Amino acid sequence: MKKFLTAALALVLLLTLAACGGREGKEDPSGSPALYGVSEVQSVVDAGAFSESLEEVDADTAFALYKLADYGLERENMYDASVIRSAGATCEEMAVLCFDSEEQASKAVEALEDYVAGQITANEDYRPAEIPKLENALVKQLQHTVLLLVANDYEAAAIDAYHSKS
Repeated sequence: MKKFLTAALALVLLLTLAACGGREGKEDPSGSPALYGVSEVQSVVDAGAFSESLEEVDADTAFALYKLADYGLERENMYDASVIRSAGATCEEMAVLCFDSEEQASKAVEALEDYVAGQITANEDYRPAEIPKLENALVKQLQHTVLLLVANDYEAAAIDAYHSKS
């Protein structure tokens, strides 16, 4: 039941992040009005989903960090991104990546799932207390938008996002 609730709340969070704004000069391919912005990421932070302050990462760094080129993506395919992550004390992070197509977003999902698996392996001995967060990481796709969430409190993240859009 808990996994179902977490998945349902994650879907609600992803729906609030469904349409990315065109900060890179490109328009949202879905034609939807921009629902996603820094304020939604900040609302997840404000909800207490993370145990520490996270730092913003630019889109170019995120593209390299998640090794998206290894999955056949080019930096130009990712027209918007908002990424915050721990400076090193924890494995917590949140990324919303927007692509030109659903097919590209699917490739990014595969990259992010492999990234999380790699984080689990890398942190088993180094930060074993972080493993449950990584094992519960959310990687979801909605159309051309992909969400990665590694949080201390997943319910706070999802509930806050739900209330911020209702």
